[in-house]
Amino acid sequence: LLDVFLPAGYPQSVTEDYMQYQIYDSLQAFSSSIAGLLSSRAVLEGVGVGDASASPTAALLLNVLQESMGRIATILFAHKLGTALEPECKMYRLAADIFNDTAMVLDCLSPAFPKTARVLILSFSSVLRSLCGVCAGSAKASLSAHFAKRGNLGELNAKDSSQETVISLLGMLAGSVVVSWISSPMATWSTLIALLSIHLAMNYAAVTAVSMQTLNRQRANIVLSRVLQNGQVLRPNDVSKQERVFERDGVLRWADDHRLGHCSIGVTLGSLMRSLGPQHGRTGSVDMQTIKLSELMLVFRDEAYILWFDRSKSQFEAMIALKQDCTPVDQLKAWAHALVLAQRLRSRAKASPREKDDGLEDLRSSLDEVRRTFDTLVEGLKGAGWDLEIAALETRAGTRVVVTSNGEF
Repeated sequence: LLDVFLPAGYPQSVTEDYMQYQIYDSLQAFSSSIAGLLSSRAVLEGVGVGDASASPTAALLLNVLQESMGRIATILFAHKLGTALEPECKMYRLAADIFNDTAMVLDCLSPAFPKTARVLILSFSSVLRSLCGVCAGSAKASLSAHFAKRGNLGELNAKDSSQETVISLLGMLAGSVVVSWISSPMATWSTLIALLSIHLAMNYAAVTAVSMQTLNRQRANIVLSRVLQNGQVLRPNDVSKQERVFERDGVLRWADDHRLGHCSIGVTLGSLMRSLGPQHGRTGSVDMQTIKLSELMLVFRDEAYILWFDRSKSQFEAMIALKQDCTPVDQLKAWAHALVLAQRLRSRAKASPREKDDGLEDLRSSLDEVRRTFDTLVEGLKGAGWDLEIAALETRAGTRVVVTSNGEF
């Protein structure tokens, strides 16, 4: 019977964290199916089922409005979040269920409001479900690609659909019993809150059980800072126990969990140039007398990226522009450089604060430190099981800088 629902060749054909994730995922789907029936009953009550004065046409138009808003929202969300979904698949997998549970709560609240407000509430819940669909669909695809070890992604998705079908069926059967026994508002809300709590708890357990083998920004912070601090190379299983499900995009953290600052990778050349000097408010032109762009280009002549940090702000903020032929390993090197630079400035500020210089010397010295250790670091990461061929540091559509042999853009 297990062969019907598990991938062929299990457990050798999937990663070690597959079964634990699937157990929690099945439990959350079961509780979500029961909660979904409670919210569906509230929606039917809100549109007038059982009310002789209710208009079928009005209910149909409300459904059309919900579908229209949901589909428009799907297009907008996919455009806005598209590139961030794969690197941050664990975060968006849990966020999807938070959106879905919020939509269920709004559905159950809708009968208590007047008709006009009810339409707005149900429409907003449809938008939340669309956001859930975008996040969950993309995150599940990324997680499935992680689980598949033998190129069996298609079969793994098919078996996952079979599992979801059975769990949803069992959930609907159990939900039918629950709905028939629960009718009072107090009992409905108590049951709904309990089910949604179980749902979110199981989802959290599911995503934290996954040990991703790609280095996104947060995992890169954990791994690189530990290597640079004491030479210890953490494995994916070790990092999964330390990473947060929700982390601010682009934050730089050291091994002691201290927040060093912020870094944006894949920025445009214009954004980087605007940070080189003061910008005129009316014309938008940049005064680069403080530092010449040619000097910065000379520092990164042999690198596949250009890094600069804004010295006018109290907190460290770096920007990385990637050159045309930048590889995932080059991106990792750029992030390591930003991390080393931020930690160096932090240590120097604590030891003996000094007057600010033009920043170039800090860039050179930190780059030299990264160059001395990076090749050994890469070999250590590969040996620990990290996949460095997949670019997971960019969470937005990045641009590339084309530099000619003469140093022109």
